[in-house]
Amino acid sequence: MKYGYARCSTSEKEQDINRQIRELEQMGAEKIFDEYESGTKTDRVKFQAMLDMAEPGDTIIALEVSRITRSTQQLCEIINIAKEKQLKLIIGTFVVDCTEPLDPMTEGMLKMMGVFAELERNMISQRVKSGMRNAKAKGSKLGRPETTRESIPQIVYKHYPQYKAGKLNKVEFARLCELSYPTIFKYLSIIEK
Repeated sequence: MKYGYARCSTSEKEQDINRQIRELEQMGAEKIFDEYESGTKTDRVKFQAMLDMAEPGDTIIALEVSRITRSTQQLCEIINIAKEKQLKLIIGTFVVDCTEPLDPMTEGMLKMMGVFAELERNMISQRVKSGMRNAKAKGSKLGRPETTRESIPQIVYKHYPQYKAGKLNKVEFARLCELSYPTIFKYLSIIEK
């Protein structure tokens, strides 16, 4: 079985994972696991499910090392799992066949790819923090803007009378407005002040 793994760090509203899915299908992935989680997180539910499901001789496909993990330590653990389970890893055009003893050059190259993925993540983090310090020094207010009555979407006001009349509960109201329950709860606390 050929498993594909696609990952984005931020929500589906901010990043589109479909490009990865299409490319994984083109690379022959028969079952694709996709999730929105940080690459440094060690307890990614779908990634772990894929590893648990994989059997000796199966293949795991990802477009880049950074999609599998942004941690060199975790990559080493994944390589060990692939060796134990005798899996084949395809990362972009790089093939690592762990169904046979892994040659040191291939393993070293894969680990170097992991080092560069972690380095890239650390550099991005450093630039973001530097940019935030710079913006703060210039007097910019950081974080999410304050929610006001004016910033609440009109669809909430459109369906609010139904909620107020008791025709909708908060869950139905949130679904109708295509918003999360916590967001509707926040908006209601402002509207009903």
